[in-house]
Amino acid sequence: MESRYSLRSYLGGAAAARAGDEMSGPALMLAGFTLAGSTTDASSLLAGITISAAVGGPLLGALLDRAERPGRLLAGALGLYAAGLGAILVGLGRLPFTVTILIAVLTGLLGPALSGGWTAQLPRVVPGDGLPRANALDAMMFSAASLAGPALAGGLAEVQGAPTAVVVSVGLIVSALPGAWFLPARHSRGRGTRKTSVISDLAAGIRVVTGKPPLARATLTSVVSCVAQGMLMACTVLLGERVLGGAGRGAMLLSCAAVSALVANAVLARFPRSLAPDTIIWASALVQAAALALATAERPAPVIVAVLLIGIGEGPQLAALFAIRHREAPDHLRGQIFTTGASLKITGFALGASVAGPVASWSLRGALTLAASVAALAALAFFVIPSRSDVGPAAPPVTR
Repeated sequence: MESRYSLRSYLGGAAAARAGDEMSGPALMLAGFTLAGSTTDASSLLAGITISAAVGGPLLGALLDRAERPGRLLAGALGLYAAGLGAILVGLGRLPFTVTILIAVLTGLLGPALSGGWTAQLPRVVPGDGLPRANALDAMMFSAASLAGPALAGGLAEVQGAPTAVVVSVGLIVSALPGAWFLPARHSRGRGTRKTSVISDLAAGIRVVTGKPPLARATLTSVVSCVAQGMLMACTVLLGERVLGGAGRGAMLLSCAAVSALVANAVLARFPRSLAPDTIIWASALVQAAALALATAERPAPVIVAVLLIGIGEGPQLAALFAIRHREAPDHLRGQIFTTGASLKITGFALGASVAGPVASWSLRGALTLAASVAALAALAFFVIPSRSDVGPAAPPVTR
C-alpha cells in the first residue's frame, strides 16, 4: 500500500481535514449561540478549543516522531478530534456548560494534528526534487480550506441550522482518516534505537527551533504575522458593518483574502524556486503591513484591495514557512517542529484577536493601524535573529 500512496491521496486527506477544521470553529460558535443562547458562551467554546493547542502541539508532534507508523497515530488523533466535536454538540444544552468547555479544551489538544501533523509527513510522500512543488500545493490546501470551511459553516447554518454545520465538519474530518491511516511508514534503522524519553525529545525540538537561525527567524516572523492576522479577524465585523453596509459582509473580506492566497500559491507552485523561502517570509510580512495600512482608509475599494493584498502576503508566507521547516528540521524531530509551530501560530492568532477586539470597539482605524504596525514588526523580527554567517561557522549537520 505504501508504494501506491500518492500525492493526490495526501492532498485529498489534508484538504478534507483542514476544511473540517476551518469549518468547525464558526460552526461551533453558531451552535453555541443557537443552543446556549449566549454570545459569551459561543466565544468561550471557540477559545476553549483553540487555546489548548499550545500545549497539545509539541507533545503530539513528539509522539508522531516516535511512531513507526505516524499515519496511524495521526488518524487516531483525527478520529478523537471528530469525536470531541460531536461530544461538544451533544453536550450543548444538556450538560453543564463548564463540562462542555472542558470537552472543548481536551479536544483542542489534538487540533495541531489537522495542520502541522499532516505537513510533517510530506517528505515521506514526495521525497527529493518534487518536494518544493508539493510543498506549495500543500500550502494551497490551507488557503482552499480557509475559503471553503467558513463559507460551508455559514451556508449550512443558514439553511439547515448550526448543529448540521458541526455534523458536516465532523464528517469532513472523518473522511480524512483513510488518507492519514495509509501514510508511508518511517524508515527506521532498526527496533530499539530510540532510547530517549518524550521529555528529552521535547527539549531537543525546542533546541532545534531556537538554535537554527533560519528556523528561528521563520518561526518568529510567522507567529508575529499571525498576531496581526488575528487583529484583522477582530476587525472584519466592524469593517463589514461600517464599510460594506452589513456586519455579515465581513466574511466576504476573509473570502477575498483566501482567494488571493490560493492564487498566489498556485503561481508559486508553478515556479517553486523563483524566490528563496527565507526572503518570502519577511517580504510577505511587509506586504501584509502595507495592506493593513491601506485598510485604514475605511472605504470599500481600498479595503477590498487591502484584503486581496493580505492574501497575497499570507499564502506565499505559509508555503515558505513549510519549505524552511522541511529544509531545517531533522527527520526524527520533524513532526514536533511542525506541530509546535502550528500551536504557536494558533496562540498568536488568538492573542491578536483578543487584543484588537477592545481596541476596535474604541477605534477601528486605531486597531487596523496597530495590526499594520505588528505586521511590520514581524518583518523586522526576521532580522533580529542573526544568520549563520553572523554567528560563526555552522554547527555540524544532525545525523538523520
